[in-house]
Amino acid sequence: MSHFGLLLSVVSVVLSVSFSVVASDLSHEPIEPLPQVTPGDKRVVALGKRLFHERKLSRTNEVSCATCHPISQGGADHLVTSIGINGKTGVINTPTVFNSHLNFRQFWDGRAKSLSQQMDGPLLNPIEMGNTWDNILATLHRDKTLVVEFNAAFRDGLTKGNIRASLVEYQRSLTTPDSPFDRWLRGDQSAISAEVKEGYRLFKVYGCSSCHQGRLAGANLYQKMGIVEDYFKDRGNITVADYGLFNVTGKEDDRFVFKVPSLRNVALTSPYLHDGSQQSLAQVVTIMGYYQLGRNIPESDASKIVAFLHSLTGLQPDL
Repeated sequence: MSHFGLLLSVVSVVLSVSFSVVASDLSHEPIEPLPQVTPGDKRVVALGKRLFHERKLSRTNEVSCATCHPISQGGADHLVTSIGINGKTGVINTPTVFNSHLNFRQFWDGRAKSLSQQMDGPLLNPIEMGNTWDNILATLHRDKTLVVEFNAAFRDGLTKGNIRASLVEYQRSLTTPDSPFDRWLRGDQSAISAEVKEGYRLFKVYGCSSCHQGRLAGANLYQKMGIVEDYFKDRGNITVADYGLFNVTGKEDDRFVFKVPSLRNVALTSPYLHDGSQQSLAQVVTIMGYYQLGRNIPESDASKIVAFLHSLTGLQPDL
């Protein structure tokens, strides 16, 4: 073998080893790529989409699921708290519906284990949609076209269970894969900038990834709001909604404990925190650094972390 051939061989081995190291390193990152979701039955998904945008699901025909979770706005309405029937105001910030089927629990306080269970919350809540299942079924059965569509999609037609199944299947389709950060995790080193990579490094160094990890960069565990410093003492005006998981379990240790929110598409879903008190990601990074980690994150570092958070915006669902 010539010296040139030997050199090419060595370079090939080095590049192969380097790529393996990179792939190995990325496979052990705290954040995992968002999985692709296998599409469900198109008829069921279409029914779910129609129901998601159907105002007749509310008692006054004013509010649909999409009212608080507009698909064109990152799956959240950008209000501090959402507005339900008769202009009633909610008590806690509305999270995005995108990727919600991957949450380990639903709602900030985790009171529902699945999207199917979660559904009763907004539908029956008197300040959200204010309805009953009997009235929902009676109302929808008067829509003859909808009855025909349900009969085509389900053997037993328009039922409470099939309404649930349709809405769940549609929400499963609201997945946002292939973000720049996901592409980087899968080995595309050009998918994100040097600033984003540095922001991710700082995200880990400061300890943000201790709560925000996994495929959703969160939404897979509970955590107290104010681990190091007392957030609620400083903010004041404590409400029942601030008690979080305590409202579900009644255990004192669960007071002020919430499901850690996913950071997927977080750049699209202001305002932030369960109380909707923060408008910018830079503010949230600083606040969470102080109250959760006991760290004063300088503005220059916060801006890099924000750049990383923007890289978690994935492909948006079709309208």
